[in-house]
Amino acid sequence: MENKKAIKLIDKILVDLDANGINTDSLIDDLKKLREYALEEQIPLVVKVLRYTYEHIEENDSFLIPIPDDEPIDEEEEGTTTAKEETVDPIESLKYMVALTKSVKNKMNISDLREYRDALMAY
Repeated sequence: MENKKAIKLIDKILVDLDANGINTDSLIDDLKKLREYALEEQIPLVVKVLRYTYEHIEENDSFLIPIPDDEPIDEEEEGTTTAKEETVDPIESLKYMVALTKSVKNKMNISDLREYRDALMAY
């Protein structure tokens, strides 16, 4: 994102997650505010991911979506799950997702945000 206030808010969210974990009250408010900045900058993918994220947190009191895998999935391996996929660190995954919104010009960030969007929709 380009907006300096949005960048500051992203940094604040990351620091709060480190310090307090997933504190739903302030976190959801911050995510909603960050979504407003994404709306202003007209970044539909970020707007959607942030909305799905705070709705997911409201429903589950946590962030249960794993960090997207680095390697592309082979079609043969789709049916198998590894131990890495089964363990979800809600705080690390949420921090990674929020950090992705900082630089939406990076193609890998866009790709990972799309994976988060799809995972949140499927949850």
